[in-house]
Amino acid sequence: MASSSSDDFSVLVLASDLGMDARPFLTNKEREQNQENPEPENWHDCSQDFISDEDFSDLDLLQFFTLQGSDKSGNRIFRIVGKYFPAQVVSGERLKKYIFHKICSELPEGPFCIAYMHSTVQKEDNSPGVTILRWIYEELPADIKDRLQTVYFIHPGLRSRLVFATLGRFFLSGGLYWKIKYVSRLQYLWEDIKKGEIEIPEFVQNHDNILENRPLTDYGIEPDPFHLSEMPMTAYSFGRYEERWSSREFAS
Repeated sequence: MASSSSDDFSVLVLASDLGMDARPFLTNKEREQNQENPEPENWHDCSQDFISDEDFSDLDLLQFFTLQGSDKSGNRIFRIVGKYFPAQVVSGERLKKYIFHKICSELPEGPFCIAYMHSTVQKEDNSPGVTILRWIYEELPADIKDRLQTVYFIHPGLRSRLVFATLGRFFLSGGLYWKIKYVSRLQYLWEDIKKGEIEIPEFVQNHDNILENRPLTDYGIEPDPFHLSEMPMTAYSFGRYEERWSSREFAS
């Protein structure tokens, strides 16, 4: 057998699925290079497919989807203000990208919840539609769905309750239907979230005060269906135009 020459070399083959640390087999020079230029670590739970480099500064200014404090169970809160969302000018595709961007870039590790404020929402102006919302939820990674603990549905109208009661189990999958908690008054929200952990817009507080004085509206019963107490009444007195806001004066 011929003696080995200086050109001879040896090959060490390692199976890729053994989970072995190959660093002991590196040369000193390779170890130094590895220490000087370590590979960056990615702590995002989301795949790179869900992270967009699109500019969402215009949507950030609207403040309809923001990360706030935590509820009493320690779940971080994503606040959604339905009235702030311009459904007529934001497509469903861009909304999905924005939601994924916010979740992947801002949400820390651990469970979270959603506080959705439905106060004074108009279907034509502020609602992207149940189908789009279901599509966005279905596209979320399974880990994100599992971490979602509760959806606080604040100021739900009668129509919203009926839709979710009749169609919710078909449209909402992954246990989302059972995570929805209806909150008819802000005073009930404080049972789960401490005051100061979530910012309440002024119009939401005003709407809550109105509902407190007219509780039958929760059941679809409007005590003043024609809003006569809020309708201006015109009258001419000595050639002068006057406005009267009292329904009693209208009756007289």
